Amino acid sequence: MNKIESLFKEWQSLQPVKEEYQQRVDQKFMLEFNYNSNHIEGNTLTYGQTEMLLMFGKVVDEANMKDLEEMKASNVGLKMVKEMALDKEQPLTEYFIRTLHKTLLREDYTVYKQLPDGTNTSYVIHAGQYKTRPNSVITPTGEHFEYASPEETPALMTDLIQWYNQAEKEGSMTPIELATLFHYRYIRIHPFEDGNGRISRLIMNYILYRHGFPMIVVKSKDKSNYLTALNKCDVAVGPVPSDGAHAELSQIKPFVEYMSKCLERALEISIKGAKGESIEEADDWKKNLKTKYRNQINKPEVTVETEERVIEEFSNLLRKIDEELFEFYSIFTVVEWNPANGKYHDDTTRGNCFADIEFLKEFGTIKSSFSIQIKLTIQQFLYKTTILYHKWSMPAFVIYNKDLHYNESITDQDKEDIINKIGNLINQFIETQGFTLHGPRL
Repeated sequence: MNKIESLFKEWQSLQPVKEEYQQRVDQKFMLEFNYNSNHIEGNTLTYGQTEMLLMFGKVVDEANMKDLEEMKASNVGLKMVKEMALDKEQPLTEYFIRTLHKTLLREDYTVYKQLPDGTNTSYVIHAGQYKTRPNSVITPTGEHFEYASPEETPALMTDLIQWYNQAEKEGSMTPIELATLFHYRYIRIHPFEDGNGRISRLIMNYILYRHGFPMIVVKSKDKSNYLTALNKCDVAVGPVPSDGAHAELSQIKPFVEYMSKCLERALEISIKGAKGESIEEADDWKKNLKTKYRNQINKPEVTVETEERVIEEFSNLLRKIDEELFEFYSIFTVVEWNPANGKYHDDTTRGNCFADIEFLKEFGTIKSSFSIQIKLTIQQFLYKTTILYHKWSMPAFVIYNKDLHYNESITDQDKEDIINKIGNLINQFIETQGFTLHGPRL
């Protein structure tokens, strides 16, 4: 606990945190929590899909509709928990937990199963209501582990909430001890037919946030250690559900140790964020690559068909530029248009096509020119369109540059932006080049 206390004091000393810094930390936690908490329970959305859904409201790639709705509901539940935790006058209630459950599950639904003997059965999962049928789990050692019965559940949940509110007032436990013990007791009751793991992690974070601590994330890749810590506590407490629902802090030390490590990590990230430092973690490179290149991972090399489609996309852009600029070519003494020949060149840069427009204007005896170079580069994971502006002996500078995945196209808006930028450069060149029709301006 000493490390948590030390980190917490350091974090408090950095308050208030700059709004932009806090937003970065909040966004990271929001994505991490929703992604990991749902993945532990079998949600199949990737981190990239989760980010696009929760940050931009977009669905990318193929996704199960139930998983999408589940992820959105999870984020609503997280917002509810944060809002409720800030109301220090309002104690925790069973009504809030049932409402949270209703939010996560959204509505009742029927589960259909085939029993070992081949017969079919079905049952209804009730959103926002305590279970109406027994539930159990198979432990890592293969044993059948029963949770509280439907008949026991209402009384045990009433006891749990009364205990929590009283323990919070007494203040004999640290917030992480209180949150972890609540999590364990709640899981041993397993009051709902589905969603108990997600609810337990939300309420644990409700307790931490209510006491001024950052919320924590249980990583889905660490699921086995998470469940092992719970299982060790089950062995110490025993199999009787009511004993689990009234477990003592001394009986769940492995789980407290596990959750304390999660809180240390959350505090370390929060401290870095408060200082404006990078909050990237050692394994973030993996989800960054999965997010950016989700369409290319485990896919074959670029095919000839793909190359042809990309080059045709590029050719369409060149035709559009030529059509829009054509009526203005007469302003110049000479306009030389050298479009790409449409052939793919396999070289060290993976592939290039070029097009150049050279604009020459004579002002008396003085000639001045500039050019626009439009470049296509085909790479392993994407294709890139770059537009460069060259003027006299000045270094070229980029006026447009965009990376696109192979299944994406240059949008009409992009084409319009490109044409407008080139048009503005034409206008700027005529007005500001510094020459009159009779020679240099003095």
